[in-house]
Amino acid sequence: QVQLVESGGGLVQAGGSLRLSCAASGRTFSSYRMGWFRQAPGKEREFVAAINRSGSSTYYSDSVKGRFTISRDNAKNTVYLQMNSLKPEDTAVYYCAGGISGSFHYTSVRHYDYWGQGTQVTVSS
Repeated sequence: QVQLVESGGGLVQAGGSLRLSCAASGRTFSSYRMGWFRQAPGKEREFVAAINRSGSSTYYSDSVKGRFTISRDNAKNTVYLQMNSLKPEDTAVYYCAGGISGSFHYTSVRHYDYWGQGTQVTVSS
């Protein structure tokens, strides 16, 4: 079992930046591929970014590619999401997730085994 706790959300103006963190405890963090998802009101949870176990490879949704960067520090059991050039449409609750097996290219929520409680990101226009 692993516990995930997100932090770093908040209110920011369009064009601004935020850095989300997700701290993990429990089983060996480096054995998990990690991802970030988001869910806006009235919408389904959608994939944002993913990173492999070592941190050497990343994958992004088209909507955030070039603006967001996912990274991880296995020594600190933490995964990050640096969000730049934020837009009002980025407003959502952001969740980190961990997957035990499979490819880090998985983008479906059903391919992740553990989830954090979420952190709210609000981008004002």
